[in-house]
Amino acid sequence: MNGFKTAMLLAALTALFMGLGYIFGGSGGAAIALVVAAGMNLFTFWNADSIVLRMHNAREVDERTAPEFYNLVAGLARRAQLPMPRVYLVESPNPNAFATGRNPRNAAVAATTGLLDMLDREEVAAVMAHELGHVKNRDTLIMTMVATIAGAISMIANFGLFFGGHLGGGSGENRPNPLAAMAAVFMAPFAAMIVQMAISRTREFGADKAGAEISGNPRALASALARIAGPAQAVPNAASERNPAAAQLYIVPTSVSDLFSTHPATEKRIAALMAMENRGAASPSRRSASALDPNRR
Repeated sequence: MNGFKTAMLLAALTALFMGLGYIFGGSGGAAIALVVAAGMNLFTFWNADSIVLRMHNAREVDERTAPEFYNLVAGLARRAQLPMPRVYLVESPNPNAFATGRNPRNAAVAATTGLLDMLDREEVAAVMAHELGHVKNRDTLIMTMVATIAGAISMIANFGLFFGGHLGGGSGENRPNPLAAMAAVFMAPFAAMIVQMAISRTREFGADKAGAEISGNPRALASALARIAGPAQAVPNAASERNPAAAQLYIVPTSVSDLFSTHPATEKRIAALMAMENRGAASPSRRSASALDPNRR
């Protein structure tokens, strides 16, 4: 059902993009919009991971530089039957994590130092299992496509009134209707944002389920979400402040808005995880001090 819903929402977003091109340039504008979308998606398909990691000044770690964290991710990847992803740390007090990459063989997962400092080992394992769930479900590619198309819609809306008549190569009847163009400028980006949020929310529920299955500990993921949701909104996040589109990457949102959040309500996610726990998932292990030093007492 999640896959079907995502496909329908992607189709709606693509139709909105094509429709915007048609409003400003007729059939020629729609064709140009399609070509632009294809080019942007091709570029982000190959470069999304490096763009996202540079945006966060992420530092790659390995078994030598961060053995506890790296080995934790490696064990989860084996359980999920995934190729070992690249592992990154982000120096930030904001407690969060994200995944990126065009497919499981080119995936990367990252956590902030704030998250590792705040959570115990079982909770961090559950969070990273959630991110591997995104990788396994290929959400990283889907969300990259969504962000690209939504960004292109905003770009066309911003410039359409100035160049709309030339998109179709024309004048006279080929020029956009002023009222339709004005409505498109204001409504298309808003509609794209709503579709983008709907897709993101759908994928978060799927990643929660996959993460709970990979870690075998839905209670730990529920506990992690409860502990980091408030601080993630209160502690500044430089990357999302510079680029608001980054908000959809994280396990919890970095701004508070039930209506315009890219994530489902944390309470609903916790309730779904606890329902999994009550259906017989693995019981949580005892708490340890930190994922960076799981043996520290």
